[in-house]
Amino acid sequence: MGLLNALRAVRCYLSPLSTSKSWLSTKASLLGDRNILLMGAPGAGKTTVGRIVAHRLGLPVIDVDDDVLEKSWKMPVAAKLAAVGGERFLEEEGDALCNFSASGCVVSLTGSNPLHTAAMKHIKESGLVIYLDVDSEDIVQRLTRMKVNRIVGQETGTSMRDILHYRKQFYEKWLDLRVLCGTGDTVEEVAEKVLKAMERYQNHASETFVSTRGDGMESKTLFSDVVVEGLATDGGLYVPKNGFPNIDAREWLRLVHMSYPERALILLEKCIHPLDVPASDLRTMIFKAYGSNFSSEAVAPIKHLIHNQYIQELFHGPTASFKDLALQLMPQLFAFCLPQMCNYLILVATSGDTGSAVLSGFSRLSGSDTHRTGVLVFFPEEGVSEIQKLQMMSFREGNARAVSVLSDFDFCQRSIKRMFGEGGLTGHLAVEYSTVLSTANSINWARLLPQVVYHSSAYLDLCRDGVIKFGEPIDVCIPSGNFGNAMSAVYAKQMGIPIRRIICASNHNRIITDFITTGEYDLRARHLALSHSPAIDILKSSNLERFIFHVSDGDGHLVKELFTRLDRQQHFQVPEPLLGRIQQEVLAGWCSEEDCLAAIQSVHTHTGYLMDTHTAVAKVVADRLQDASCPMVLCSTAHPGKFAPAVFKALQIQNIPEDPVEQLKKLGSTASRPGIHREMMKCLEGSSRKEHTVCQAEYGALVEEVDNMIQSSFLKVM
Repeated sequence: MGLLNALRAVRCYLSPLSTSKSWLSTKASLLGDRNILLMGAPGAGKTTVGRIVAHRLGLPVIDVDDDVLEKSWKMPVAAKLAAVGGERFLEEEGDALCNFSASGCVVSLTGSNPLHTAAMKHIKESGLVIYLDVDSEDIVQRLTRMKVNRIVGQETGTSMRDILHYRKQFYEKWLDLRVLCGTGDTVEEVAEKVLKAMERYQNHASETFVSTRGDGMESKTLFSDVVVEGLATDGGLYVPKNGFPNIDAREWLRLVHMSYPERALILLEKCIHPLDVPASDLRTMIFKAYGSNFSSEAVAPIKHLIHNQYIQELFHGPTASFKDLALQLMPQLFAFCLPQMCNYLILVATSGDTGSAVLSGFSRLSGSDTHRTGVLVFFPEEGVSEIQKLQMMSFREGNARAVSVLSDFDFCQRSIKRMFGEGGLTGHLAVEYSTVLSTANSINWARLLPQVVYHSSAYLDLCRDGVIKFGEPIDVCIPSGNFGNAMSAVYAKQMGIPIRRIICASNHNRIITDFITTGEYDLRARHLALSHSPAIDILKSSNLERFIFHVSDGDGHLVKELFTRLDRQQHFQVPEPLLGRIQQEVLAGWCSEEDCLAAIQSVHTHTGYLMDTHTAVAKVVADRLQDASCPMVLCSTAHPGKFAPAVFKALQIQNIPEDPVEQLKKLGSTASRPGIHREMMKCLEGSSRKEHTVCQAEYGALVEEVDNMIQSSFLKVM
C-alpha cells in the first residue's frame, strides 16, 4: 500500500466547485501531457499494470473505479450496480467519465467504459488508448479466482465467455495500440509490453523503408509513401529497414484459436505503424477484405492430402486465386494512403491471376476513391487460360480495363517498370492530367505484406488441429514464378513461424530452380516456354531482389550491381558465400509438363482430391525433396477450374465442352473435392465474349494505352 498511497498523494484536485476532477502530472512522459489510458476486460490487470507503468514513468495513476466513480457516487461500484441495474449503470458510468479530466496520468479504465460512445470520445481526446488484449480463458479463470461470476451487461443465460467475446469489438473500436498478452505473462511483463508499445508509437520515424538498391541512408520513407509509390525511385523494391518484428511463442499461441481475420489484424498491426493506418481503420479494412467475399469461412483452410502432406487452399476468394488474399486488402490500404490532390492509375502486369484479382479488389472501393483511382492491366494474349481471360474481361465498368499484349509476361512487367523510371513520362502525366502512376504487382509492399499472414495461418491451423505443437517445424512447398509467395514465407519465418525449409517449385521454365542451384541468373538465349501452369511462366522474378537483399544482410550496393548487370547483360552470378546462404534459406526443384499432369491424375486416383496445375508442380517437387520428418504444406494457389482443359487432359477425359461454364460443371461432377467455385462460375456466367483490346509488343504501344486510359476512361485534362 506504500507505493499506492505515494502515487495517490501526487494527484492534485483542481477545483472544488467543479463536478469534474482533474489530475496534472509534474513529470514529462513519453507522450508529453497526454494520458496513458489502459483499456481491457475485467480481470485483464489494468489496475495493477497501470500502477507499475506509472511508477516506471514517475506519473500519477488513476483507477476510474476507485478514483472517479466511487468518489463521484459516494458508494462502492458494486453497490451502485445493485441499486440501478446494468443498463442504467452503463449510462451513469459514462456520464461520470464525461465529467472527468486529467493530464499526464496513467488511467486504468473500467471494463465497461468502452461500451459508452460519448465517454470514450471524451476520454480518447486526452491520450493514447492501450488495449490489454488478454485471452478470454485467462480472464474467466482470474474472475473465478476473484469469485466474480457476473460482469456489467451480462444478461441471464449469457455466459462469461460470450459477453467477453461481445465486448471485444468495442475494445478494438477504441484502441490506439494493442498489447497482446500471452498466456502466462506476468503483470511485470505486460507492463513492459505497454512501455515498448508506447515507445514504438513515439518512434514512428524509425519504422521506415529502404530500397533494395539503396545504401540505407536515403531520406525516410514511411509505409503510407511506400504503398502509393510502389517502386522506389532508384528502381529497387521497398523493404522495411529494420526487418519484421519477431513475435514470441506465447503470443503466437494466442493466435492459434483465432479466425483468419483476427490473425491478420494482429499480425498486420505489428507491421503497419498506427500513425500510418490507425488500428480501428485497419480492422475495418481487414474484416471487409476477408468476409463474405470468401467462399470458405476459414479463408485459407488447411486440408490433409496424403501421408504427411497438407494442402493450404488459397483459392476461396472471389477470383479463385491466391492473389485474392492480398488484393482484397491492398486496394483499401492504397486508397487510405492516397493524398487527396491527385488521380492515380494503377498499372499491372499479369500472367493470369493477378489481373482479375486486382480488378476485383479495386472494384470494391467506394465513394470518391472510385472516381480518382483507375486500373489498367496488361496480360500476354497467348499466356493465360481462357477462363482467366474471361474473368478479366468481365470487369468492364468503372475505371478499370484489361489489355492483352502480343508478347509474354516479362515484356509486360518490363514495360511497366520502364514507365515508372521515365521522368519525362511520369512528369507529363502529372502536369497534363494530374495523374500519378502506381502498381499493384507484388513489387508493391502492400501487395506482398498480406501474404505473410496465410503462411503464418497455415502453421497455426496445424497447431490447432493437433498435427504439431507450437515450436515443431514444418516445410512449405510453393509454386514460384515471381518469388513473392516464397518471399512472404521467408518473412513469416522471420516473424517466428518455425518453417524449416521453404521449397520453390518451378515448371519447365525453371529459372528460379537454376538460380538457387547454381547462383547464376542467366537470361541469355533463354526463351519462355508456355506451360500448363502459366502463373509460373516468368523468367524475370521481381521479388528475387528482396530475397537477395535479405540473405546479403541488406547489401543494397550488391543488389544494385547484380540487377543492373541483369538489365544490361541479361546475366549475373552471386558470390560463392552468398550462394551458400541462399541454399540455407530455400531449396528448389522443377517439374516437367508430363510429371505435372501425372501428379494430378495420381492424387485424384488415390485421394479423390483434384489439384490445379500449379499445385501439381508443388506436389511433384515436394515428393522429390521432402524427407517426411515433419509435415509438408503445399500452397494451392488456384482452383483447378481455372485450368480445366489441362486438368481434363491429366485425367484423360475426352469430349471436353468448349464453353468454360460447362467445363466447370463437368469438372465439378468429376471430383467432389475441392468442389465447384461458385463465385468463379457466377463471374463466367455473367461475362460477355466481346472483343477486347490487343496491343502490339511495342513499348510505345503500351504507353499509348496508358494515355488513352487516362483520357477516355475517367481522368479529365487539367
